[in-house]
Amino acid sequence: MFHHLRQDIQSIIERDPAARNAWEVLSCYPGLQAIVMHRWAHWCWHHGLKWGGRFISYLARIVTGIEIHPGASIGRRVFIDHGFGVVIGETAVVGDDCTIYQGVTLGGTSLNSGAKRHPTLARGVIVGAGAKVLGGFTVGEFAKVGSNAVLLKPLPAGATAVGNPAHIVQKDAGVAGSGAQLFAAYGVTPNGDDPLSKALRGLIDHAASQERQIERILTAMQAAGLSCQGMAECDKFDSVQLNKLVD
Repeated sequence: MFHHLRQDIQSIIERDPAARNAWEVLSCYPGLQAIVMHRWAHWCWHHGLKWGGRFISYLARIVTGIEIHPGASIGRRVFIDHGFGVVIGETAVVGDDCTIYQGVTLGGTSLNSGAKRHPTLARGVIVGAGAKVLGGFTVGEFAKVGSNAVLLKPLPAGATAVGNPAHIVQKDAGVAGSGAQLFAAYGVTPNGDDPLSKALRGLIDHAASQERQIERILTAMQAAGLSCQGMAECDKFDSVQLNKLVD
């Protein structure tokens, strides 16, 4: 137990630059306190003390603002950062070295009590603030779920998903290497722009380029003495304004 606690504390210090020492983490980090209390509740739950497990979970929610069902499985070195408003359901599985930020829900979409209703997070998954992961599927190793995303289907290992409903913006970022190399606060990755926005910007720039080419053709025709009608001012393409709308 104390070995696991030391691992948890060390992992928080490695992932949070605001953590100064072990005593500060132990006494002032509700995410760690919630996980410690969950271990007590989880033991009760699997030793026939269902009410005791639920009551410990209830006390943990009052103290930390984090709700973890005693039936959920939480791995080692899991970091719930800030944590307020986190909800983890009964059949959820959180693997080793995962990071979960405030406002995250690992929820179920089924009313069948005998089924796997909640998600499984494989090793090293990062779930950004406010994200909702809903359903009994698996999020692959070292995958990232962006802040406020709503993920409703499996996510491959190393992928990054954003949006509502969530879609993949980066695949196979790499699952080899150390956790420190793969860690990305709040699930934010470099150049993780929305692919739909990228596609729209590309189409807008292409249309603007075509309009400039048409204007050059019209100018050349007029210089050659050919009669042609210029483009009306109201028909001109404002690429700058459209790109602002996409942003």
